[in-house]
Amino acid sequence: MIENYILQDESETLDFGRSIAMLIKDSDESIFEFHLQGDLGAGKTTLVRGVLRALGWDGSVKSPTYTICEEYDFNNLMFLHIDLYRTEIEEDVEMLELNRSFDGKKIIFIEWPEKIPNLIEDDICYILKIVGK
Repeated sequence: MIENYILQDESETLDFGRSIAMLIKDSDESIFEFHLQGDLGAGKTTLVRGVLRALGWDGSVKSPTYTICEEYDFNNLMFLHIDLYRTEIEEDVEMLELNRSFDGKKIIFIEWPEKIPNLIEDDICYILKIVGK
């Protein structure tokens, strides 16, 4: 399922992130995977920051453009923020061990998932396309 959202500014993007966080908190599911599509500067990392803040993270939130993955472990959550912009190699994702077990909720946000088409499994993820103004 692909949903397109037009978010006018940073405030709307953070609010939308809070809405996603509330859905995660209220759900009995233990694994959430979101694939974020959008141009450079569309607000993908801002959206992730909104989700993290609403879930209780108060540290910094960095773009994983150069690190590929930023991991946040807090409040019985494993939160992985992945950016595939600089890779097209499936092994780069495999080394992250996305399938590792975890007793709490596992939340995965992947920016630029189209770089590795085999990554998309329609039955386990939400695809959000963020479109700037």
